[in-house]
Amino acid sequence: MQTIKDPLRVNIVAWDNGVGLSRDIRLLIEQLRSDGVNVVVSARRRGKLRKWFGPWVKRIRAVPYRLRGVRLYDVNLMLEHIRPEHVPMANRSLLIPNPEWFNEDDRKVLSLIDGVLVKTEHAIPLFRALGCQVKKIGFTSVDRFDSSVQRERAFFHLAGRSTAKRTALLLEVWAKHPEWPRLTVVQNPRTAQPYIEAANIDLRVGYFDDSELKRLQNAHLFHLCPSETEGFGHYLMEALSVGAITLTTDAPPMNELVTPERGLLIPYQQTRPKNLAHRYLVDAAGIEAAVYKTLALEEAKIRTLSNAARAFYLRNDTEFRSGLFNKILSCARKS
Repeated sequence: MQTIKDPLRVNIVAWDNGVGLSRDIRLLIEQLRSDGVNVVVSARRRGKLRKWFGPWVKRIRAVPYRLRGVRLYDVNLMLEHIRPEHVPMANRSLLIPNPEWFNEDDRKVLSLIDGVLVKTEHAIPLFRALGCQVKKIGFTSVDRFDSSVQRERAFFHLAGRSTAKRTALLLEVWAKHPEWPRLTVVQNPRTAQPYIEAANIDLRVGYFDDSELKRLQNAHLFHLCPSETEGFGHYLMEALSVGAITLTTDAPPMNELVTPERGLLIPYQQTRPKNLAHRYLVDAAGIEAAVYKTLALEEAKIRTLSNAARAFYLRNDTEFRSGLFNKILSCARKS
């Protein structure tokens, strides 16, 4: 078998899903290449033929490498799921999971993985309980801050394509409070909730130019993000990056990113299992209480929370980028 040589050769194995995983891929490529790593991406895309035949093509291509003991890469970085067909291609295979999507199929092939690189503190005990070697790398999101956009005391909810952000409940609650400020909701057409007509709801369904989405993120001082579960929480971190006052669920890992020092937390009332993690469900009363608390904030407190949110984003981004290469390298060089 080949020994590891510099530069490190990394193969990112992931589903290029157009949302969270695609963001993960881009961020990892950007940072690893800036560290001098030779990065290749083995991205799975949509399509039944790709889904059915893709893994078998990879297994067939891997046969010569199995027989000769040669590896194309030093490290496979597998995002979210374990892809056994890629294991023979690299000296070591590491998983960067999202616990809520880590399923029984992944458990069955967990022994093929040499280590687990987690994004949150919440994920550490979950994977140690499965007998894994675990190292926290953290994670980051794209900086969405634009100082040229004037902030309004209005609320923003970026539902996107997710069905786990309590969007329907949020719309129902808002429609009952015509005295509240405007709530702008952005949804993907594929998963859009039924329209609720109210004078203070601006429901936008469609595919938006990124510059317009960035403007909306910056224009709204308050971001409502009552996630049921997150693998990391890109839309939470993006809200923090613009210095928004972010309201989210008081449960892990959401409350790792948003704390009372830089946002507001909504207590959950129910939990339901979701693969290796749980879904945490807020209710209408919790949303109402959080909104009233937000509306009562004084300007000085808003500035303090906003500055703390932005400062946390910058600190977290620096910590992730400066430590990523060494954390991966230390796992790749273990015997």
